Amino acid sequence: MKRTLLHVIFWTAYLAQAVLLSYLWNAPKLSEASINEQVMMAIINSLIYLLPKLFFTYFMLYFILTNILNGNGKLWKNIAYIVLAIIGTLMLYRIFAIYITYPLIYHGLLGVPELLSPLGLLANLMDLGFASGAAIFIKQLRLQLAGKELEKALIKEKLETELKFLKNQTNPHFLFNTLNNIYALARKKSDSTADVVMKLSKILRFMLYESGKPFITLVEEIKLIEDYLDLEKIRYNDRLNISFNQEIDNNSQPVSPLLLLPFVENAFKHGVSETRFTSFVKIDLKLCKSALQFVVENSRENTCDHINDNKIGLGNIKRQLELMYKEFELRVEEKESTFIIYLTVNLNSHEKI
Repeated sequence: MKRTLLHVIFWTAYLAQAVLLSYLWNAPKLSEASINEQVMMAIINSLIYLLPKLFFTYFMLYFILTNILNGNGKLWKNIAYIVLAIIGTLMLYRIFAIYITYPLIYHGLLGVPELLSPLGLLANLMDLGFASGAAIFIKQLRLQLAGKELEKALIKEKLETELKFLKNQTNPHFLFNTLNNIYALARKKSDSTADVVMKLSKILRFMLYESGKPFITLVEEIKLIEDYLDLEKIRYNDRLNISFNQEIDNNSQPVSPLLLLPFVENAFKHGVSETRFTSFVKIDLKLCKSALQFVVENSRENTCDHINDNKIGLGNIKRQLELMYKEFELRVEEKESTFIIYLTVNLNSHEKI
């Protein structure tokens, strides 16, 4: 229905300009007729000549153009079809002029046309080319815009799929590490095992119902980190010193879920868990006018292997940052006994995936 309406609008607009041009072109030769009669002649004349234009235009749109776009038929055949269609349409023009418009509409006031008049054929060809050319241009423009929209949709779908894949890798990875913690406590027959399971259930609830959202508040992300830190405190007891400093000017600032947790998890997996003596994790979070600064520092032993930031965790979060934010900087600093991650993100630069 919408497409039909667009076609009607196009041909109505074209017919209006055709009537105007016909009236202005023939008015000097029709001085004997009144203005109303001249306008009526121009309308009838334009309507009659509209028929061959419709035939040629839709032949080009739905046969020739479709063949070319779909790769149907050989090029020389399509060219031959175009030439034959032009010749046939021009003949219709001249037949209408000789037997209908000149003698019956204009009553011979415009003279007697010749069938193969060069000037007449050229004028008819230009008229035909303008009508069909405008229609083909509009259709091609619409197809190009539709193609761009389809391309955008495919890119968006690809990025969304990749982001979900990365997050789905992060979630089992986190769960695997936490279950290892519970396993270690259970082997010790620790009284803290039940508390750990309860806190884990809270975190899993977040994973199931919140991590799939495009945004959560920064306070929710912080609460997730705090629950995770509580789990680790139970596991390591006095062997672990944790500090989490926060300076936030907007608690409701939207962030992507699981933006910060993997960095904290990394500090334990590749730092604290590989340290035999007293260790520490220091976290500093600052938010000022949507500019987030996040620093995670953890102790590590001299014998620890250098961290491969392409592992699940750092590697994934780097790619997630690339997909989610236009403006960010991630820097890793390895020292003799500490490992530091510096992250700065403009949270207002979120990409529209």
